[in-house]
Amino acid sequence: MTWTITTHKTIITKNAILIEGLPGIGNVGKIAIDILIDEIKAEKILDFFSHDLPNSVFVNENNLVDLPKIELYHKRIKGQDFLFLAGDVQPTDENASYSFAEAILDVAKKYDGKSIITLGGIGLPEIPQHPKVYCTGNAKKAVFAFKDCGIHVNIYGVVGPIIGISGLLLGLGKRRNIPAAALLAETYGHPVYIGLPGARELLSVLIKRFGFSLSLAELDQEIKSLEKNMPRKPDGKQPIVKKYLKYKETNYIG
Repeated sequence: MTWTITTHKTIITKNAILIEGLPGIGNVGKIAIDILIDEIKAEKILDFFSHDLPNSVFVNENNLVDLPKIELYHKRIKGQDFLFLAGDVQPTDENASYSFAEAILDVAKKYDGKSIITLGGIGLPEIPQHPKVYCTGNAKKAVFAFKDCGIHVNIYGVVGPIIGISGLLLGLGKRRNIPAAALLAETYGHPVYIGLPGARELLSVLIKRFGFSLSLAELDQEIKSLEKNMPRKPDGKQPIVKKYLKYKETNYIG
């Protein structure tokens, strides 16, 4: 599998922390990473392209089309380098996912990456009222780093396989001796549900862990507005969300 990597800005980093948030269950990871990149004004340094990305294009705000994007951003905060992996899609099959994960690990090594954090969701049969965030990893020290951040570590039996890049970066990272942890937020497991509450909880954990300077007030308002306008079934329970406000929908669930 061939990945074309385009450099937009040359940087020098030390002991970088890579945080990944690609589309998946509820898109909780994607929403969280997009908000984080926007709020801290991270700069794009790389983008990735391959014919193994989904065979589709997205219509943009100018009513023109763009190919799917996967991009890497950088921000140095209080002397700590952070890399943020974001995008519209994930690779389409198992071989492509493995090759892309290996490419990301190569990039992490290039930028002197010391650890990796992946963001994802745990799909539930009902909309969780107070989503929990679970943590697992490829090394105990990677999980232990989040011990004071309100996460749950008793994850065995709660979640099945962690599918896609969020899981492979942990597994393949272990082969390269890169400590990695996954933060997994509870969300409704329906393909069209957008997990804003789960994304909020992921951001809350990251703020506690790294002291990122961003407010969750706007996101809280988005969640309230979404819940207020959500149609209800006759029994009073909330069904699948048909629309949402600020965050672009994607169809990939992994």
